[in-house]
Amino acid sequence: MKPVIALVGRPNVGKSTLFNRITKSRDAIVADFAGLTRDRHYGDARLGGREFIVVDTGGFEPEKPSGVVAEMAKQTRQAVAEADVVVFVADLRAGVSAQDHDIARFLRTQQKKVILAVNKAEGMAESPLLAEFHELGIGEPHPLSASHGQGVRSLLEAALEDFDFGDEDEEGAEPDADAPIRLAVAGRPNVGKSTLINAWLGEERLVAFDQPGTTRDAIKVSLEREGRRFELIDTAGLRRKGKVFEAIEKFSVVKTLQAIADANVVVLMVDATVGVSEQDAHIAGYVLESGRAVVLALNKWDATDEYQRQQLQRSIESRLAFLKFAPLLQISAKKRTGLTALWKAILHAHASATVKMPTPVLTRLLIDAVQHQAPRRDGAFRPKMRYAHQGGMNPPLVVIHGNSLDHITDAYKRYLEGRFREHFKLVGTPMRIEFRSSKNPFDDRSP
Repeated sequence: MKPVIALVGRPNVGKSTLFNRITKSRDAIVADFAGLTRDRHYGDARLGGREFIVVDTGGFEPEKPSGVVAEMAKQTRQAVAEADVVVFVADLRAGVSAQDHDIARFLRTQQKKVILAVNKAEGMAESPLLAEFHELGIGEPHPLSASHGQGVRSLLEAALEDFDFGDEDEEGAEPDADAPIRLAVAGRPNVGKSTLINAWLGEERLVAFDQPGTTRDAIKVSLEREGRRFELIDTAGLRRKGKVFEAIEKFSVVKTLQAIADANVVVLMVDATVGVSEQDAHIAGYVLESGRAVVLALNKWDATDEYQRQQLQRSIESRLAFLKFAPLLQISAKKRTGLTALWKAILHAHASATVKMPTPVLTRLLIDAVQHQAPRRDGAFRPKMRYAHQGGMNPPLVVIHGNSLDHITDAYKRYLEGRFREHFKLVGTPMRIEFRSSKNPFDDRSP
């Protein structure tokens, strides 16, 4: 599971700027006034070969329990509960405030690894002003400048030093044939994930084991069905009651993101009586970005009328248009209908994600596709594709070699993908095509 780093601190100390710097994105809105970020914001990040999740939070004011500020504080407490490491962001130029002391006092009670990041320290890494931050009692301050990128790498090295990332399979690596299929069930709260899991376990009467504990513990259940082994990565909250927040117990975004990243196949459950929500679309987008095979399960199908089914179809077409490759199953987890077809779709999606595509077959398909419809000429450039080979699995990656391939349009790329999908009968998995143009030996010569 990817480690989770939460950024906390009082308003306007640069948490969102640091979030954008770490995730190499502009996902968090940044402006020079306090209180802009109110909700938790999640992003993927990488340091070398190490991947982790970053959580940006609103300004933390633990001593003001009213209004929007109280909601922001609640969001921050939840982010801290979900995190493996907490980065406490302070402002060097503003110095230590009473609010910083309040936050430090709260963090010392949480039994989490806390790292103190002192922001806005450009050109002041050796400043004596850093000394006063020792009085917060949470360790050595790390001076950095989120806006300039100074000191950010050393901060992340310190945050990740205790984690064993092991020799995890890189994306696209050939899977072990004997390894169980990792299956994640995702979806918004109350969509029926627990009911589906219980239906599977009750149907097969299998021994399930879990690892209960804190909110972010991975709950994995072993399943065996028709000779195939599965490892179910649960996001439904099948864990013992503990001292955790009720909101996190119901639904943890971090838990779902970690489960998706760790899975081979994701069952995305949608409540057929409600339709596709914005949260469903966000989860689906993350599945696509992660390159995971996906099956859409429309639960509570038996409770819908014709009008609801028409509305559901429209919401799928508008919000999940990017998942056209995913099979669509109508199920009722409560009445256990449609589950056999769901299992078949899961196996088909996994087989598609791990399919082996021989180089001669790919090259022949490529040549046939070009003969049927050649890529459009772009000015003086005429793209010429020579051969193709498989570059990885889960998701399938096809690497095409030739000349001037950077001039191939997205439309032609989709055309090629369609030809490959049709031949290999790929269902339920995204597919990636990478173009590699031959290097011109004269490019490096001086005129």
